[in-house]
Amino acid sequence: MLSHFPQFLLAQTDADAPALRFWPERASDMAGHVDAVFIGLMVMSALIVLLLLVLLGYALFNYKRDDRGLGLWIAKSRWKLETTWSVIPFLVFLGLFAIGAKLYIDSYDPTEEGREINVVGRQWMWQIYHPEGKMEHDQLHIPVGEPITLVLSSEDVIHSFYVPAFRVKRDVVPGKYVRLTFTANKTGRFHFFCAEYCGTNHSQMDGWVTVMEPEAYAEWLQQDMSGQDHLTLAERGREIFHAQGCSGCHEPDSTVHAPRLAGVAGSRIALQDGGFVTADSGYLRDSILLPGKDIVAGFQNVMPSYQGQIDEGQIAALIAYLQSLDSEDSDVSTR
Repeated sequence: MLSHFPQFLLAQTDADAPALRFWPERASDMAGHVDAVFIGLMVMSALIVLLLLVLLGYALFNYKRDDRGLGLWIAKSRWKLETTWSVIPFLVFLGLFAIGAKLYIDSYDPTEEGREINVVGRQWMWQIYHPEGKMEHDQLHIPVGEPITLVLSSEDVIHSFYVPAFRVKRDVVPGKYVRLTFTANKTGRFHFFCAEYCGTNHSQMDGWVTVMEPEAYAEWLQQDMSGQDHLTLAERGREIFHAQGCSGCHEPDSTVHAPRLAGVAGSRIALQDGGFVTADSGYLRDSILLPGKDIVAGFQNVMPSYQGQIDEGQIAALIAYLQSLDSEDSDVSTR
C-alpha cells in the first residue's frame, strides 16, 4: 500500500533518507513510515483547506451582487460536484487511515519478537533489567539492527514510555505488562521520556537510549557491573524463588499439593472454572500477586499473595526464572 504514496512521501520511509529540517531525528525501522503517514495527512488537509478557500474567494468576488448565476451553475452540476468533493477526499483519507492502522497493528502485534528487556516505571525513574543480569537506571543500551521487545510495567501510577527518534510510545499501566517492539537502525544516543503526567517530578522522568554496534554491545554486557551480583535475570529469579519459600510447595517432593512449574511458561493451562489460559508473562505475574484469579484445575486456592512483598524488578526476575525451566527440569530447586 505504501507504493501508492507520492514519491516525496515514499522517500520518507527510506531508513537512509535524511529527516526533514526541524523534524525529529529518525532512528528506527518504522520512523519513516510514521512520518510518511503524518506528512501525507497534513498535506492532504492543507490542499483541501486551500481548495475550499479558493472556491470561497471565487464565489465571493464573482457572485457578490447576484447569486442567480452561481445557483444555476450548482443546480446543473450538483451531483457531479458533490460526488467529486465527497468521494475523492474520502478515498484519500481512507487510504491514509488504512496505512496508519497497519502501522499501529504491527507495533502491537509484531511479526518478529526481539530480545526481551524488562523496563519498570516508578515515580520518577525508569529501571531497566537486561536478561544477562545487567541493570540500568534511566539508561537503555541496545544493539543496532536487532529487534528489541521492551516488557513494560509500573509500580505506582500510569506512565508512558516515549522515544521520539524511534516514533514509538506505549502507555504503562499498573497491574499489567505492556510490550513494545522496535528495531533501531542508527547508532547514537536518543532521548526518551515519560509522556504521561505522573506527579510532581514528571518532567524529570526521562533518560537515554544508547544504540551500539552488536560487537560493542556484547562487550558492554561483559563489563564489570559495579555493585551488582553478576547473576543473570533468571538466576536472580531462582534466588528469589528460594528466598520467598516458593520451592517449599512447588518442588516435586513437596507434601503440599501445588502445580509443578517445570515447562509451565508458554503452556496452555486448564482452569478450575473449565476455561483455559496461556501461561504468558501476564498470567505468571497474576499467579504471583493474585493467586486466586485463575486457579489451576485440580488444585485448591492455598497459595498466599506476594503483593506488596516483592517489587516489579523481583517479579520480572521470577518470571525469567520460570521461563527458563523446560519440561525436563524435574526439580525446580536445582542450583
